[in-house]
Order: sequence, then C-alpha cells, then structure tokens
Amino acid sequence: MTNKEIKALISLLDDPEVAPQIQEKIQTLGETIIPFLEESWEESLDPQQQQRLEDLIHHLQFEGLQQRLRVWRDSGGENLLEGMWLLNSYQYPDADFQVLNRAIEQLRFEVWTLLQPNMHPADQVQTLNHVLFRTHKFAANTQNFHSPANSMLHRVLETRRGNPLTLCVIYLLVAQRLKMPVFGVNLPNLFVLTYRPEGALEPFYINCYNRGLVLSRTDIEHYIGQLNLTPNEMFFEPCSHIDIVRRALRNLQLSFEKMQEPAKAIEVGQLLAILTSESDATDGNSGPNEE
Repeated sequence: MTNKEIKALISLLDDPEVAPQIQEKIQTLGETIIPFLEESWEESLDPQQQQRLEDLIHHLQFEGLQQRLRVWRDSGGENLLEGMWLLNSYQYPDADFQVLNRAIEQLRFEVWTLLQPNMHPADQVQTLNHVLFRTHKFAANTQNFHSPANSMLHRVLETRRGNPLTLCVIYLLVAQRLKMPVFGVNLPNLFVLTYRPEGALEPFYINCYNRGLVLSRTDIEHYIGQLNLTPNEMFFEPCSHIDIVRRALRNLQLSFEKMQEPAKAIEVGQLLAILTSESDATDGNSGPNEE
C-alpha cells in the first residue's frame, strides 16, 4: 500500500460502522504501519480515537515482540543481552539495543583495565565487584522491590538499582565478555552466579544482591536447608540463557500483579508461555517468589 492509501485507511477508523473491519485490516499490515498510527494520534483531537490508536499500536508492538521472542528462542537463546532487551521492549518499545550494548561494553572495558594476567579467580571477582558495586554503586532496589523497572535492563543500568536477577545479568554479561567462566544459577527465591574455574579449584558462587558476596557450595546447601527444600542438583549447576529470561519474565509478571496491573501481567504470561515447555511445570523452577 502507498502512504496515501495507508492514511486513508486509518482515517476510516473514525467511522463506527466500519472501524472493526479496518482495525483487522490494519493489524494484518504489521509494525511498519505504526509511524502512520502515531502521526494520526498526534493529529487527532478526539480522546476516544486516540485510545483506539494507542490500543492498535500496542497490539502491533506486542505481536512483533512475540514473534521476535520466538525467533530468539528458536535460535537457542545464546545472546542473553538480546533476550533481556526483548523483555525490556515490552514496557519500552523504543529501547535501543545498541545503547544497552555500549553500556555493558563500557563496564567491560573498566574491569579489563584493572585485570592482571593470570589473576586468581577470587581476585578477578573482587575486581568486578569493585567496578560494579563500588565505582558504579549498583545495588539492590530495596525501597521499590516489586517495581517493574527492576526487570528492565536499561532502567537498571540508568538507576543502578535492580533485583537479584537483573544485577546478576549485568555482572554475567560483563564477565562473559572478559572470558570468565561465570554462569547463572536458578536458586529458589534468589538468583546467583557461579564461577567454574578450570583445574583443581572448586567452583564458588556470587550473590550480586549482596554486592558480589562470594559463597561456597556449603553456603548454598545451608540456604536450601533454611528453605526446608530437598537438595536438587539444579540448585548448584549453571542454567541456560533461556532459563534466565524465563525467570526475568516471571519476575515481571509478579511485579505487575503486585502493582495491580492484571492486563499487563496476562500479556507477560503470554510471553513467558513462548519460553516455557510443558516439562518446565514440574522442574521446580516455577515458584511464586522468583527474583
């Protein structure tokens, strides 16, 4: 369709008799029509018409997001930053992937300048902790623990406040770019990282919600015991990037429920369903208190 035809089509939304059919037609055109809808919104003085346009724009953006999430899933979900950016774009459709990428790259560079050749893993972690938690003052958002912003990577990078998972994701993305053997671990109620050194050194764990506190396997066992849970090897082993984004979506869904926004919670549930197979329902990974 030409630009003139698209604008003529959108103008027909004013007619109540044909508006439902026009909306269906517009939805088949996909996200490319959004700039025209936004332009029409700016030109309209009718609040009801503006609301219809907003609903259409959101529908098109949400359809596009679901499709991109499926593509990311089907590609193996290797790019964690992309997966978190997709989640981010639910609330902030205009969020720029390259802005996120540059922010992570800047943190990587700052850590890299302080690392020494053949540095012990514990010292590598202390260097990362220094840059993230002392220089940049990343910390737990304890004042607004259930805010949806805690799950939005670009907001966490801006405010330096997040939940356990997003703080771990930033740490993990930086560590991976520095070729450190750091991975996510799906603990109940708390997301942590594990450092898996080569050779005889024992793996250890990193709690980013407590400014990079280093934990042993025994510490994790005690934590599991305090929750009165049966030890499960998945509580100690690395999880996939798809697992991480899935958990981030659960956190976001819970946030919207806490904020009394059920419509958004339902939509995030639809995104979560794209990354959740039937087997996940019984893997112990779907508790109500993720973070």
